[in-house]
Amino acid sequence: MRTQDFDFYLPEALIAQTPALTRSSSRLLHVQSNMQLENRLFSTLPLLLSPGDLLVFNDTKVIKARLFGNKASGGAIECLVERVLDNHHVIAQLRASRAPKAGTRLRLANTIDAEVLGRVDDFFHLRFLGDLPVLDCLERYGQLPLPPYITHTPEAEDSQRYQTVYAKHAGAVAAPTAGLHFDADLLAELTNQHVNIAYVTLHVGAGTFQPVRVENIADHKMHSERYTISKETADLIAKTKLNGKRVIAVGTTSLRALESAARFHPESLASEGETDIFITPGFEFKVVDTLITNFHLPKSTLLMLVSAFAGAELIKQAYTHAIAQQYRFFSYGDAMLIHKATTV
Repeated sequence: MRTQDFDFYLPEALIAQTPALTRSSSRLLHVQSNMQLENRLFSTLPLLLSPGDLLVFNDTKVIKARLFGNKASGGAIECLVERVLDNHHVIAQLRASRAPKAGTRLRLANTIDAEVLGRVDDFFHLRFLGDLPVLDCLERYGQLPLPPYITHTPEAEDSQRYQTVYAKHAGAVAAPTAGLHFDADLLAELTNQHVNIAYVTLHVGAGTFQPVRVENIADHKMHSERYTISKETADLIAKTKLNGKRVIAVGTTSLRALESAARFHPESLASEGETDIFITPGFEFKVVDTLITNFHLPKSTLLMLVSAFAGAELIKQAYTHAIAQQYRFFSYGDAMLIHKATTV
């Protein structure tokens, strides 16, 4: 398939720059498999779920991954930590007038000393030189890494709203945005309705924002992300399937973790590891029945994923409808509830 098949025109005014007034007051487009499109509020989600259904959330936590500073030579540099390897080593993107070579010293946030150890593909391997662990350094001196299409500098509101209410395990540089619509009251309502809840962890990387730049999508190299699925979550999924109920992934990151485990660890979903799974039309979904997801960028791997899940033609219709109805797009935007296509 061609990358151009997943392009569409989006008016800039529909790119959400700020979150909805409250988390669950965002809009929800229910995309039904019979081609029916229903406009709802996200707060009405419980009406679309049944007792015994299982919601699977990604409980990763966004870290303050962006740092500004200088090379020892004085040149300005921007550092975006892509992955924390241990207490003193990271993989990062570096922006500078000239790419720093191995051995270059960096001064970040006018406080942190770091050394470039080398390249890892398009990234850099850095060693933080002080005694303070990397995650503590980032929490004290880093800046929230808002997506490139959000144009304002991070504010106090962003530190709360660009984070799910159930975020637990630090390591993501982008939020699992479908989860941003859930607040404590909505979660309590779902629990009272006997909708079950489980968690996976997938640390979202900055590669999630990268458009596919090759003409043939089969030539695209997918970024890798680390995930963990516990035995408790695996058991809940098995029980849900046995009872004939639905496994509902909250976000494409939850779906990628579950479907990666099903493909590479079929004997048990309980697993951890790296996934660079690239889901495109024709993919056979083994775990997820329903998906809650935001609206994605043109030519993105995530748009290809949802097209694979619900059917490319149905997703095109849904996006055309959403634009006409002025839904808000991307991280701070509105959401869809879509169901696995019986034929793709």
